[in-house]
Amino acid sequence: MLGNAKVATRLPAKDLNRARAFYSEKLGLEPIEERAGGLRYVCAGSEFALFISAGMQSGTHTQMGWEVEDIEATVRELRARGVEFEEYDLPGLKTVDGIADIAGNYPSKGIGERGAWFRDSEGNLLSVGQPVLT
Repeated sequence: MLGNAKVATRLPAKDLNRARAFYSEKLGLEPIEERAGGLRYVCAGSEFALFISAGMQSGTHTQMGWEVEDIEATVRELRARGVEFEEYDLPGLKTVDGIADIAGNYPSKGIGERGAWFRDSEGNLLSVGQPVLT
């Protein structure tokens, strides 16, 4: 039943105008559609939406991520646009200049992953990741 359905991420925003500015200025993304209280974005065939919410953003786990081909170049470009990356020093997860090497991955995606995390203007925790193939 759901195996044939598209999946779309929904991210809460307290201030939709502030969120729109962040996604445009910092990430280079423009909504393809909008409605009262919501903005819809499409990235390489997947989609996400920002919606007005009075609730609290958890910000304690990755809420959405992009898989990229060159994580160093992506982090460099996003930093140049003003994105601030999180730094972690936890058991099993340590970032160096914002990027962590992560052991293990799904077999079809390689042997590991490199990841970097940042927060949007609304406190949502987002990531970019690059599979390690060999």
